[in-house]
Amino acid sequence: MSTWSHDRPPYLGGSIGHVKRITIAIDGYSSCGKSTLAKQLAHHLHYTYIDSGAMYRAVALYAMENGLITDDALDRPNLLRVLPNIHIAFKHDDATQRSATMLDGRNVEHRIREMDVSNNVTLVSPVPEVRAKLVQLQQEMGEGGGVVMDGRDIGTVVFPNAEVKFFMTASTEVRAQRRYLELKGRGAEVTLQEVMANLERRDLDDTTREADPLIEAPDAFVIDNSHLTSAEQFDLALGHVVKAIGVVTEA
Repeated sequence: MSTWSHDRPPYLGGSIGHVKRITIAIDGYSSCGKSTLAKQLAHHLHYTYIDSGAMYRAVALYAMENGLITDDALDRPNLLRVLPNIHIAFKHDDATQRSATMLDGRNVEHRIREMDVSNNVTLVSPVPEVRAKLVQLQQEMGEGGGVVMDGRDIGTVVFPNAEVKFFMTASTEVRAQRRYLELKGRGAEVTLQEVMANLERRDLDDTTREADPLIEAPDAFVIDNSHLTSAEQFDLALGHVVKAIGVVTEA
């Protein structure tokens, strides 16, 4: 059984000095620890972390709050009508010392992680116009390098020329258990079976949608973390990053 922690592993290096700032793209299935690894790398390298999945969740939340999703159906024409006016950004949260997702100026970081939003993300994420808008925003955020971004199409669509790409996977059972414990830790009333069903649905939607499906970039480093601790995963990923940057970090 794997051991998984969202705590950052011990700092493995000191200042990396004045070196080139690259783009790191992390793709993979739901609840594979993409954001955990992305945050660890960004913190260690002093890079900017961008959670692309949070952006799709924010669009889903907007649609839910504005009556654009009813009975598991999306009012696509009206979503496209208001899409240009939906503003999504990231802001440092002093209370949590983490980046928070802002929807039209409102902190929705906690709300977008709840199960009802998770269940509705797949209604908005396949919409080509939504993807085009968010991909453009993501590319603007990543201009100049020094960025770690995770999602489903970062290494294939958003940053196809990223210097380092990771594709993350783990068994469905391990992913469901991690997600279940995370939600229970937040006080959510949810069963393991519900979480498993949500993951399976999202996997199917992510890999079969017409617009930018989840696929492994041919030049991505594959990490199956079913039986890795977060520290072991970080150490493995950092090794690839260090080779790409061309420096050796020192303790």
